[in-house]
Amino acid sequence: MKRKVGLWIDHTKAVIFSLSEDGAEVKRFTAETTNRDRLSSKAPEGISEDQPEERLSGYLNNFYDEVISYIRTAESILIFGPGDAKKELMNRLEVEKLHGNIVGLETAETMTDNQIVTKVRQRFLK
Repeated sequence: MKRKVGLWIDHTKAVIFSLSEDGAEVKRFTAETTNRDRLSSKAPEGISEDQPEERLSGYLNNFYDEVISYIRTAESILIFGPGDAKKELMNRLEVEKLHGNIVGLETAETMTDNQIVTKVRQRFLK
C-alpha cells in the first residue's frame, strides 16, 4: 500500500493520520496564529512588526509549509475540517503541483484523534 493521508485542519492545528506499508502514524502540527500574545512576539522573517494581518498570514504560510512538507510523499490525500483552512491548504497544494493527489475535500467539525483515525481508515481501507 502506498502512503495514504487523512488530514483534519483548521487555522490553529492539523492532525494527520498516515497509512502505509510501514504502519500507521498520527502527527500533529500547531499554528502560531490564534494567541494575540504570540502576535506581539517576533514576526516571521520578512514580515513587518507593524502589520498584524501580514504577520498572521506569515504564520499561516509557515504552518501550511510544515503540513505540506509532511504530506508531500502521499499518494492519496483526504482533507477535512471546518472553515477555510482546508480550502487554503488545497490552494497551496495546487501551487505545489500536488492537487492531483487530493481524493476528497470535506467539511467536518472538531474531531478527536480517534474520530479522525476512524474516518481515514473507513475511507482508505474499504
